[in-house]
Amino acid sequence: MDEPSSFAESFDDPRITAQFCRRLPDTTGDLVLIGVVHDHPASVARVERVLEHVDPMTLALELPPIALPLYRVYGRTGDADESTASTPPRFGGEMSAAIRAAPDAEAVGIDAPNWSFLRRLVTRLVADRVSPATARGVLSSVGNATRDALTYRIAATLTHATSMTVVPGDTVEYDVDHGDSPDRQAAHERAHVASIQALLGSVDTGGTTLAYRDDTRERCMIERLEEIRSEPGAAVAVVGVDHLDRLATALAQ
Repeated sequence: MDEPSSFAESFDDPRITAQFCRRLPDTTGDLVLIGVVHDHPASVARVERVLEHVDPMTLALELPPIALPLYRVYGRTGDADESTASTPPRFGGEMSAAIRAAPDAEAVGIDAPNWSFLRRLVTRLVADRVSPATARGVLSSVGNATRDALTYRIAATLTHATSMTVVPGDTVEYDVDHGDSPDRQAAHERAHVASIQALLGSVDTGGTTLAYRDDTRERCMIERLEEIRSEPGAAVAVVGVDHLDRLATALAQ
């Protein structure tokens, strides 16, 4: 595997560093992993800049497959008031920006909920003989995620069928925007990530509902990325930065 910094250093952009971007070479084609912070201007710009230089056959997004149609709409239409292609899409953050930046790539959703995730999760809960309370909590969390995914699918249908743009959920806002300098965007994003990691590091989540759900999500994403990587052609995956290290380590092996 390339040294973690080698690919990132080929870009003259403070938002593209080894902390957020990895390339995993393979005989069938490279896989580039881009870590993002949801809706952060630095993450949106990172995705756009990398995809300006990488022409992937497959664009793997940390989205449920059922939610992908809505982000395709966002990526295709952007903002009706946009005057230049360099303006990020109004909705969908880094995911719709990725779709718009790689229009010829096959976009696929690699996140839960899906049948592979549900099968693997139930198998693990049974094998670990978890308590009824933990099992109920995990399944309730999955049920909420499934309802959210269905909401995105319904929103995509309504957006296609009507003149209005449906936006489920809230857009995350930061004390930095797309008009700020790359240095300011990058510094703000690094500070934000550091604060979140410090908070999560102080909490023991082992054996919790969150741990079961997220560990299974990551295993399914690794499995799906292995399948994508085995196919000819380059691929780019856009995932939450908190998943990046584990995905990169597993796929490098």
